[in-house]
Amino acid sequence: MTELRVMGEEREVRLGQDVIRYREVGSGPTIVFVHGLLASGVLWRDVVAGLSGRFRCIVPDLPLGAHALPMGRETDMSPRGVARLVADFMSALGLGDVTLVGNDTGGAICQIVIAEHPERVGRLVLTNCDAYEAFFPWQFNLLFHHVPRLLGPRYVDLLAWLLRARSARRLLLKTVAKRRMDEATLDAYFANLIGNAGVRRDLTRFLRQVSKRYTLEAAKRFPGFRRPVLIVWGTDDVFFLPRYARRLQDDFPDARLRFVTGSRAFVPEDRPGALAAHIADFVRPRSEAGILR
Repeated sequence: MTELRVMGEEREVRLGQDVIRYREVGSGPTIVFVHGLLASGVLWRDVVAGLSGRFRCIVPDLPLGAHALPMGRETDMSPRGVARLVADFMSALGLGDVTLVGNDTGGAICQIVIAEHPERVGRLVLTNCDAYEAFFPWQFNLLFHHVPRLLGPRYVDLLAWLLRARSARRLLLKTVAKRRMDEATLDAYFANLIGNAGVRRDLTRFLRQVSKRYTLEAAKRFPGFRRPVLIVWGTDDVFFLPRYARRLQDDFPDARLRFVTGSRAFVPEDRPGALAAHIADFVRPRSEAGILR
C-alpha cells in the first residue's frame, strides 16, 4: 500500500515473548499514535503525512484485530494488558515526553496508560473514543461484547468470514467513517483478521475482557493528570456523542476541546488535515509557538 510509505519503513520491537510492528518517520517532538478495534496503524497515514515534517511520528500496530503478528498465549489481552504493551513499547524505544494520541478503542487504551503508566507521557490527544460508561457504546455491546463472551472464537471466525466480502467491510466502516475506503485500505484493515487464526484468537481474548470498569477506573485519575490534554471530536458521530468530549474536558485539569464537523468516529480518516493541524498547534515547541505553555 503506497500510502504507508509516508509513515516510514516497517520495524519490529520485542516486548518479552511478543513482537510489536511499528512505523516511524520524521524528527522533532515525539508523537505516538494508538489505533482502535479492527484498525491498524494505517488509520493514521494521512495525519502522519501532515505532521512528519515537524515531528517524530511513531505508529505501532497493536493486537486489536488487524495486527500481523499474534501475541503469546500467556499475554494479558485485557484492556489493561494492552495499555501495558503501549507503556512497554514506549519504554523499549526509550521514549520520553511523548504526545500520546488515541482514537476509538485506542482512546480508551490511552486513558488507561495515563492513569497507570503516565511517566513517559507529556501530552494527551483524544479523538472520538470509548470513555466512562461507553466501553463499548451501547450500539456495539451486543456485537463486540456479549456475543463474543458467549460464543468466543466461533463468533470471531464467523465475523472474519463475513468480512471476506468487501461490501461487508464497507458497511462496517461506514458506521465509523464517512470516507469511502479504496480496496487497498479495506485489505489493510481486514486481511490479517481474515487470514490469521492467531489474530482472531487475540481479538477474541480482548473482546471477552472489555468492560466499562477499566475506563471508569481510569477516569478517577484524570484530575491527577496535570499535563496538557487536547480533545478533537467529530460532531457527526452517533456512537461517541459530544457530551463525552465535554465530560473529558471537565475532568482533566488542563484540557482544551476542539469540535470538527464532517467526521464520524474515525476522525483520522474523515478529517486528517484538521486533526493534524490541531495536533501541530498543540505539540509544537515553545520556541516555535512563541509562548510559554
